[in-house]
Amino acid sequence: MTTRIVSIAEGSRLTRSIAVGPHTLTADEPEPVSADAGPTPGELLLAALGSCTSMAVRAMADRHGWALDRVDVAVRFGDQGRIVKNVGLTGDLEPAQREQLLATAGRCPIHRLLTRDVEIVTVPTLLAEPDASPA
Repeated sequence: MTTRIVSIAEGSRLTRSIAVGPHTLTADEPEPVSADAGPTPGELLLAALGSCTSMAVRAMADRHGWALDRVDVAVRFGDQGRIVKNVGLTGDLEPAQREQLLATAGRCPIHRLLTRDVEIVTVPTLLAEPDASPA
């Protein structure tokens, strides 16, 4: 998995500006907690899983030249901390091809990351305050 630094800057209330390379996204919480200026962090996590799943399935079908016309993925939080992922495959596919594509849906990098033990290290960072006095 390629990595770019993802940086987050505070906005008003709980709104956050997310920078990933040349891309900018917004995260927020719904009203009345905040302004609902973007998806919640949890929704962004689901979006990462859903888009990764869709890309992996499409790449597998294209690599094999299979007649996958469309892949649709819907992801939501379910009961007891579960994530529910619905994968729809449209096209003239053999049952074995569908089975392989659905298996691929469970092996995308984000799916694998979320289903294994992951260590997250928090590193305190001291940001230098700009020196207001001339040198």
